Amino acid sequence: SACRLCTMRKLPSLLARTLTSGTSGSPVLPDMSEVRSRLRAIVGASTNWRDHVQAMQERKALHTLLAKQQEDLPPRRMKDSYLEVILPLGSQPEIREKYLNVHNSVRFGRILEDLDSLGVLICYTHTKQEMQPRSPLSIVTALVDKINLCKKIIYPDCDIKFTGNVSWVGKTSMEVKMHMLQLHDGDYSPVLDATFVMVARDPENKRPAFVNPLVPETPEEEEIFKQGECMSYFLVVCTSASVYVCMCCLSIFDWLNFSNVGYKIYCLSQRTVSFRSRKLPPNSVWMEDAKLKGLQICHPQERNIFNRIFGGFLMRKAFELGWATACSYGGSRPFIVSVDDIMFQRPVEVGSLLLLSAQVCYTEKNYIQVRVHSEVYDADTREHQTTNIFHFTFMSENEVPRVVPKTYG
Repeated sequence: SACRLCTMRKLPSLLARTLTSGTSGSPVLPDMSEVRSRLRAIVGASTNWRDHVQAMQERKALHTLLAKQQEDLPPRRMKDSYLEVILPLGSQPEIREKYLNVHNSVRFGRILEDLDSLGVLICYTHTKQEMQPRSPLSIVTALVDKINLCKKIIYPDCDIKFTGNVSWVGKTSMEVKMHMLQLHDGDYSPVLDATFVMVARDPENKRPAFVNPLVPETPEEEEIFKQGECMSYFLVVCTSASVYVCMCCLSIFDWLNFSNVGYKIYCLSQRTVSFRSRKLPPNSVWMEDAKLKGLQICHPQERNIFNRIFGGFLMRKAFELGWATACSYGGSRPFIVSVDDIMFQRPVEVGSLLLLSAQVCYTEKNYIQVRVHSEVYDADTREHQTTNIFHFTFMSENEVPRVVPKTYG
């Protein structure tokens, strides 16, 4: 099935917890604006850019509240961090235009922003200390591991509900599983599942900080926790320098045999001596001709609660460029199917010049894989530094040409 529903959906309804409750006794779900207000209150962030330096200086005093070791922090359950948030597109039409695209459906880039904010709040809920109104932790997104969609279109006039909780915890990192559902005929049906990895750092966002351990209570929770543990180990192995060096030391034919897809692509040039003399096969496009680039000036409006550029904003801009690349390549409207492995390698400072480069890197039938590389340019040093690499899978309405690399690189 295109929709990979997580086991967390099977948890009892008693896990449902809300940030606020209505006076009538029935729960009133918070909306996304309340999520962001809550985040600012937890951190003590200023809403005025001119006051941000003083606000960050005040956070330094919170260093004394950090745990010296993880064992000093009380364990938490998965249901302790469970949250539900509403996006009232149907019941509050005034917010609809912000989420509307030209095709009369919801802008997926806006959903990425909301997921990022909710993931951070879920982690703060997991690490909350009852006697401390402000958290000493700086919680930031390290990785978007996976987002799978099971609906082609997200309707702009129906309420959306987000749910999520912490599903795995390391020493200083947390995995968050989130789900998005949309209201149809009086019932919420699933739209997407997302897995984010967050890291906790000290009040100045300079060093790692310990987080509360997580204790699974049921066999289902045990299984979810084990999956998070496996993914954590996999990420450590894949990002280690030794693996990278090992890959670089492989001969070209060793590597091509290791990668079946790469080997097949290489064999397309079997009648030629080198890549330089290759000829473009029928119904194909050179990979170098399947690119789009963009530039963003990072204004204070796009800052997060720690006065760096909001990760959700970076994801939205990268997605929109990736979508435009898939649209121009396929010649028809593309639909997002999956988001994979967004690594946040370094923060983006306010005032940066953000350079985005989108590249169609693989196609099959009507599927288009787009890679978006983002980097910041320092006008003083004239240096470029990679900040993120994004991977998006789109489905086009029609079958698309095959993308073919012209060089091995």
